[in-house]
Amino acid sequence: MSDQATIRQLPTGVPGLDEVLGGGLPEFSFNVVAGAPGAGKTTLAQQIVFGLASPSRRAIYFTVMGEPPLKMLRYQQQFGFFDAAKIGTSLRMANLAGEAARCSLDELLQRIVAEVEAYNPGIVVVDSFRSIVQAAAGRGEGEAALQAFVQQLALRLTSWQATTFLIGEYLPSDAEHNPVFTVADGLLWLYQSVDRNSMVRKLQVIKSRGHAAIPGLHTFRISQSGIQVFPRMILPAPTNAPESRGGAARPRVRFGVTGLDEMLGGGVPAGNSVLLVGPSGAGKTVLATEFIARGAEMGEPGIIAVFEKRPMEFGGHAPSGAAISRLVTAGKVKLIHTRPLDLSIDEMLHELTNAIRETGAKRLVIDSLNGFEMALAPTFREDFRESLYRMVAMLTGLDITLLMTAELEDSFTDLRFSPHGTAFLADVILMQRYIEINGRLERAISVVKVRACQHSNELRRFSIGEEGVRVGEPLAGYQGLLSGRPERISPGPGLAPKPEAAGGGDG
Repeated sequence: MSDQATIRQLPTGVPGLDEVLGGGLPEFSFNVVAGAPGAGKTTLAQQIVFGLASPSRRAIYFTVMGEPPLKMLRYQQQFGFFDAAKIGTSLRMANLAGEAARCSLDELLQRIVAEVEAYNPGIVVVDSFRSIVQAAAGRGEGEAALQAFVQQLALRLTSWQATTFLIGEYLPSDAEHNPVFTVADGLLWLYQSVDRNSMVRKLQVIKSRGHAAIPGLHTFRISQSGIQVFPRMILPAPTNAPESRGGAARPRVRFGVTGLDEMLGGGVPAGNSVLLVGPSGAGKTVLATEFIARGAEMGEPGIIAVFEKRPMEFGGHAPSGAAISRLVTAGKVKLIHTRPLDLSIDEMLHELTNAIRETGAKRLVIDSLNGFEMALAPTFREDFRESLYRMVAMLTGLDITLLMTAELEDSFTDLRFSPHGTAFLADVILMQRYIEINGRLERAISVVKVRACQHSNELRRFSIGEEGVRVGEPLAGYQGLLSGRPERISPGPGLAPKPEAAGGGDG
């Protein structure tokens, strides 16, 4: 048996793209970057060229558009990847607009061949190849001539050991019978879609010879730094953890809140997902903040992803706001505040997983799922339930104890434990409610479930004061507390009104 040929993969210099491509760009491959006008094709090609061009691997960039290379470079130099020192040394710009308009395909091929032979580049880009096709069609050169041109171009460039990119404005329907796509080793398709007030950019690897790319659509952004791709997260494979085999139980992660850890049977099993639900003002954010603050004080770094409040508001958020501010300054807690209305699940996951690796976090709070859904671009809200399932699986797979808050209006006609029907995603569910006792509006908390663990089934009063969250005795002696029509059945502990410390929480 002959030895297997090794295909070297080149780093593209585009964050996230190497991961999507399965490790990088195959050296000496013949690639097509396609998409509608404005999708980001030229920016992607320029970023790759500036990333790869060097004295030992020079690049030549053929422009076929009506605008001169100088105009293109004037716009591209606004991006962080632009390196003026490479122009004329490691990167040569060549304008083929005149030849494409007046010369035959054979003559154009000879011009490209002459340039490549003279410069001996390792990277070749033709932008835009669609302009060559349109010019040839205008001269009456048919599909057979175009196919021969493409095949000869691919053969020549591959024999010169050059990695090649043809940039073109195409629609997805053009890919079915186009000879360019048949010859190509790799095909990257860029999309942009507008939904209401948001615009989402996506990238897909349609074709990739010799190696496996991550399937599906991947979102990307164009910023002053250039393009950043957010690879579509793939669910981790099931692990043979001891608890799944009936072995030792997971260690417990404590809230550090008097009474609550007792109700949970000692705390939340490490690596579990927790859903904390309740109406507005019930204290969800306060309890979530306590969870992070107490954990950091016990040596477990934490992250708070904020979607409703501004990060600076946590500094004045009683009772743990001051502690959170100190812990953020000390590097034990990280606050993440996202831009609203145009996020994707994969972009958020990318930011969260990077923060987890940087900080070594063991606890993560998402406050709240309602705000998170609103922060997504409309196109991603349609499958929010499925995306949330993927996100929870990814984060808990990193051995993170995840706490998610969700607003759930008090309803006395039905008993629900989550919005969007997402209760099944959580290993632990904590429910906060308002109840009326003796003419006073009280806060109550209960543990709905702790998967595969014993826990309290009591409904307990809790209060929020300057010293933090305090869980009291069980609300015994009443029935119908959750129905809106409580009835006193017998005297019991926890019934008499108790004065509470000043302060409150808005969940």
